Amino acid sequence: MKLSNQSEVPVYTISGSNTARPLPEWLARRRKRSLKDDPEYANRVELLQDFEFEEASQCVRVSDDGDWVMSTGTYKPQIHTHYLPQLSLSWARHTVALNTTFILLSSDYTKSLHLQSDRSLEFHTPQGCHYTTRLPRYGRDLVYDRQSTEAFIPSVGVNQDGMGEVFRLNLELGRYMRSFEVDVGGDDFTSTGGGTLQGGINTGSVNTGAIAEESHNLLAFGTSTGTVELWDPRAKGRAGVLLPPTQQFNEGRSEITALEFQRSGLTLGTGSSNGLIHLYDLRSPVPLLKKDQGYGFPIHTLKFLQPSTETREATLDPKIMSADKRIIKIWDPRDGTPWTSVEPAVDINSVAWCKDSGMLLTANEGRQQHSFFIPQLGPAPKWCSFLDNLVEEMAEDPNDPNAFSSSQAGAVYDNFKFLTVPQLRTLNLEHLIGRTNLLRPYMHGYFVAQRLYEEARLIANPYVWEEERAKRVKEKIDKERESRIRGKKKAAVKVNKRLAERLMNAEEKAERKKAQRVLARGGDEDMPDATPATSETKDKGVLRDSRFTKLFEDEDFAVDETSREFQLINPSTVPDQATRKERGLTAVEQEAIDDVPGSSDDDSDSDSERERPVKEKASNKISSADYKRTKRPPPRMQVSSSARTNSTRDRSFGSRAQNMKSKPRHVRQGGPVGEREVSFMPASKSKNQKPEVQYDKTPSSSFRSKERRSASNNAFRGM
Repeated sequence: MKLSNQSEVPVYTISGSNTARPLPEWLARRRKRSLKDDPEYANRVELLQDFEFEEASQCVRVSDDGDWVMSTGTYKPQIHTHYLPQLSLSWARHTVALNTTFILLSSDYTKSLHLQSDRSLEFHTPQGCHYTTRLPRYGRDLVYDRQSTEAFIPSVGVNQDGMGEVFRLNLELGRYMRSFEVDVGGDDFTSTGGGTLQGGINTGSVNTGAIAEESHNLLAFGTSTGTVELWDPRAKGRAGVLLPPTQQFNEGRSEITALEFQRSGLTLGTGSSNGLIHLYDLRSPVPLLKKDQGYGFPIHTLKFLQPSTETREATLDPKIMSADKRIIKIWDPRDGTPWTSVEPAVDINSVAWCKDSGMLLTANEGRQQHSFFIPQLGPAPKWCSFLDNLVEEMAEDPNDPNAFSSSQAGAVYDNFKFLTVPQLRTLNLEHLIGRTNLLRPYMHGYFVAQRLYEEARLIANPYVWEEERAKRVKEKIDKERESRIRGKKKAAVKVNKRLAERLMNAEEKAERKKAQRVLARGGDEDMPDATPATSETKDKGVLRDSRFTKLFEDEDFAVDETSREFQLINPSTVPDQATRKERGLTAVEQEAIDDVPGSSDDDSDSDSERERPVKEKASNKISSADYKRTKRPPPRMQVSSSARTNSTRDRSFGSRAQNMKSKPRHVRQGGPVGEREVSFMPASKSKNQKPEVQYDKTPSSSFRSKERRSASNNAFRGM
């Protein structure tokens, strides 16, 4: 693999006549040991197996699916088809005559139409030559219309009316249709045999054709007089004629030898026999651009290098590839600025471009067919993706801007920023493409050194730090605004207050969610008036709707939430605390209240009873809060423990049974959980007497019965 172009855009020759000398197989086997030390032989790259012919190759095509390459050559005349995923020759087939050109009728190699040099058309399938038909005159080119399934063959010579012909072969019907008659300037009557059907030496001819397959489907035919005729295949008539531009005296006769439509169908490129290329807008007869190839040889290949997807096309600059037998040039169609060029050592007959990649395949004079790889044009095809690594890590030329030295081999992607072409244009770094190793092409963009990126970003926008700081401050303020605590609103209604509060809470929740969406969009000024999902009634609210006014004002519409009907309909609704029934006092609390001085059974406190407030007289219930606030002496309690057992534990079963019989049946026995019986004894009603709590005297060990087992050796458990 050698660097064939040391300009701003490098071009790598993967295979060809000037990369490695071809060696016979028997010689390679015989000199196998000695060839190990030969650097030229050891560093060779065989991209495709047997990508060559014995003498020369004539034409090459890549299938639409990108998996097959078909090429024709001599000698002997034959067809080679390579299967790209396996990088190998699939099959080879010999033909009777030399192939002039061919086209692939299907997305793969299964159907192909070949124009032979003996005035014949051959249809080939995987099984072989399917059908052969003869042409009235020699053909120059092939054009296929997929909509009408017709093959158009521009031919040499004129008919009986002095007009050139484009033969139409309908593949669906299997017969020739009426030919298109194109003005080619008549026959040459000065030479011998003038006026014959085959024409003279300088007779007029239709040299080439093209079709705008992806747009308006117009046909274009270039003639030997330099004109381009546009035909409508639907109306089967001439739609317009593009006359050749004004030529200088020394330019000589200019013929149209190459035609190509852009994807939009509005731009047409023409290549002439004197090496000139013109770009036309079909809406104007004046060419937009004139480009000279430089060598004066006829242009045989003209191709708009457009990606298959519109998104990738928007990120890349438009390019045109033009080729004659000496050189391949890629240039900008907007102003004709040259981008890069390839000049192999042998003559070029045909060039094919692998879509969405930087790979070019050629058919040329010489045994080996050439393969060129341009990294900045696109990545390597999927069937030879290893070329990307070879180019980036094994480039051998120090003048190559994409080459890596030994010190940089381990830091290919360290401290690099990936940028697309529009981003480079924004940072004003577009002029560095191909001139420095700080920009490394990768896929649809470039890896830019981080230091260069930071400097260019700061120069392009000096206030980037202030903008970033303002952005962070705004995000913090928006977050604080969204999480700010809102005051709880009170519902000013007469009836159904709880219903009104629930509605207000729902409205507040919806308002909070709406505020979050507004803050996410950038501010309150961007808040939409109403979303399609909400109606005017929902935005207005039930509380502010005049139709529901009586629901919150008229007592007839009051909802009794304590009723049985409401609880059956709404079983999960918790009734209001004010409407709950107060819990009655227990027997212990009631006895404590009766024991309080100044109760109803004390005759000495009748005056204090009369001094009690009125609301206490009206209320014959005492709440637990009032009970706790009342100053009362502690009650006198008598505790009888059921754990009265001997301090010594019974060791035998008989002693245990005797103790069980001695206990009365009506007394509750103390179990392992420590049950007790408690009785309250009301104290005397003397104010000066201090209440005493009397406990049944039991041994000190009765609080924690020794019959209860302890799982711990803690000494404090028995205290």
